[in-house]
Amino acid sequence: MNFTLTEKILRDHLVEGRYEPGREIGIRIDQTLTQDATGTMAYLQFESMGLSKVETEISASYVDHNTIQVGFENADDHRYLQTIAEKYGIHFSRPGNGICHQVHLERFGQPGRTLLGSDSHTPTCGGLGMIAIGAGGLDVAVAMGGGAYYLACPNVIRVNLEGELPDWVTAKDVILKVLGELTTKGNVGCVCEYAGEGVRTLTVPERATITNMGAETGVTTSIFPSDAETRKFLTAQDRGGQWVPLEADAGAEYHRELEIDLSDLEPLMAAPHSPGNIVPVSSLEGTPVDQVMIGSCTNSSYVDLMTVAEMLKGHSLPPGISLGVAPGSRQVLSMISEDGGLGDLLGSGARILESACGFCIGNSMSPKTDSVSVRTSNRNFKGRSGTASANVYLASPVVAAAAALKGEIVDPRDLDMKFPRVRMPDRFKVDDSMIIPPQPAEDRAKVRIFRGPNIGAPPTNEPMPEDLRGRITIKVDDYVTTDHIMPAGSRLKYRSNVPKYSEFVFEPLDPTFSKRAAENREGGIHNLIAAGLSYGQGSSREHAALCPMYLGVKAVVAKSIERIHAANLVNFGIVPFTFASESDYDLLREGDGVEISGIREAIERGDEVIEAFDRTAGVKVKLKTELSGRQREILVAGGLLPYTVRKNR
Repeated sequence: MNFTLTEKILRDHLVEGRYEPGREIGIRIDQTLTQDATGTMAYLQFESMGLSKVETEISASYVDHNTIQVGFENADDHRYLQTIAEKYGIHFSRPGNGICHQVHLERFGQPGRTLLGSDSHTPTCGGLGMIAIGAGGLDVAVAMGGGAYYLACPNVIRVNLEGELPDWVTAKDVILKVLGELTTKGNVGCVCEYAGEGVRTLTVPERATITNMGAETGVTTSIFPSDAETRKFLTAQDRGGQWVPLEADAGAEYHRELEIDLSDLEPLMAAPHSPGNIVPVSSLEGTPVDQVMIGSCTNSSYVDLMTVAEMLKGHSLPPGISLGVAPGSRQVLSMISEDGGLGDLLGSGARILESACGFCIGNSMSPKTDSVSVRTSNRNFKGRSGTASANVYLASPVVAAAAALKGEIVDPRDLDMKFPRVRMPDRFKVDDSMIIPPQPAEDRAKVRIFRGPNIGAPPTNEPMPEDLRGRITIKVDDYVTTDHIMPAGSRLKYRSNVPKYSEFVFEPLDPTFSKRAAENREGGIHNLIAAGLSYGQGSSREHAALCPMYLGVKAVVAKSIERIHAANLVNFGIVPFTFASESDYDLLREGDGVEISGIREAIERGDEVIEAFDRTAGVKVKLKTELSGRQREILVAGGLLPYTVRKNR
């Protein structure tokens, strides 16, 4: 048989189920990664399951999100993460070492391996020929303990690349083109597999930019073949011995094919307020710009930043422009410093930021009121920058640098300068002194785990009730993201304190939701959420399910729910329903009383359509469930944590 690359790796890791697109399968996970915003809860859950050690080949814990230490909470959590790593045999990447995806690509990613990360941009390592998937922290905790990761066996989309990128057009424009074609919805259960002669022209960091932002399409992951470029990158990182060649078989069949001629591409942007709102840069020329931010896990490589430095060399920023640059890793920062790029950036007036997520998650460098901010990151949801009225445009580093030079959006092809050709180094500067490796097993027993006052035990749910008798506590529109459900920025410091963090559920949309939901819970009334299309898109933040569970949410009813969030809902005992008829969304109103009689029995029985009665409006609505037998058992148990604890007894 002729297999796609995706199928080859998944079949090699298959431990449960039959390889058939759409069916649930369980795969063995070789590597895991966590970051501090999601990792604290993942490790608290790991402890709650009574696991004694990590069973993966490599598990790495990164501190990259909450490096702004205002108050004790973040510093305490970082110490907790370090002692957990020492206790259980996990690599610990210290604050300042870099963004998890950039560092993992540099130091740990391997072709043909599987990687599960508690961050939605884990597919970055697909640029190395890995099956790298973002998931909730609880799924990662189970995988660290040796458990399988379950997913819908994917349909594979072949993205065929031909030609070569012209000057001023970059890998960011490739993924923006893909987003323009696939959009941000309708791709759940798919994998983007890149192939064609054009692949050979892209370096691993360029491929990683494409796989990173592929997360915005909603696909499970994206992957490139492992070829000569992959070997070159690994060799440059002193890891050449880990290279293996991997590609799809000739004649492999795909669910869908997408043709892109790289030579025909032009500079693109994602306009506010969605990564899928793709427009040519030329159509926005002349738009005044207030702020430019260059970095994030999408575009913070050595070549990215040295190219920007070459463009800014000898120039000064216009008076109205603020420019921030965040190298993706300590390795990148060290190398641009040694090669003169850092001096050129400083000379232009750029502010050099920590090698961390920072501005991308809205915990620093928020733009001014009603401003235009051009950013090289991957999401521009309204308010994500930390400023609700800001208009954020996503672009490549060269488009961002051009905006910084001119004070307005400009097509870089119109600049009076030659395109700076920066080559990937033959050797990267390898210094792993900021990564603390696992201790010998005999030393781990002596480790005492540090727990600050902000850290509490992960709350668990009760088993599913026999009947659901509740209220639609909030009704939201299409494209509600996990940032809307569980705000990031300054609120992230409460991630280890679920009762406190739960006070901010839906804060950007309805600051009164948490209070109303808590009152319903205390009164024995189940909370329900009604939603539109693509509910839960964006971050893998499991708190967007965990905190609603804590407030007594028992079900979400939506037109559609994105993959990671749907899995997280199940993991915390919340039923992810979709409307059998999307028009029924209009029948349900916020505040309506809703009953689903016999919900527990229906879930146990495997009913795919369940009837809900809106007793306030006097109407019946049919709801669909697309759940595996295992997921139904998890829901009945009240979530993955009680299900796993019971199963391991």
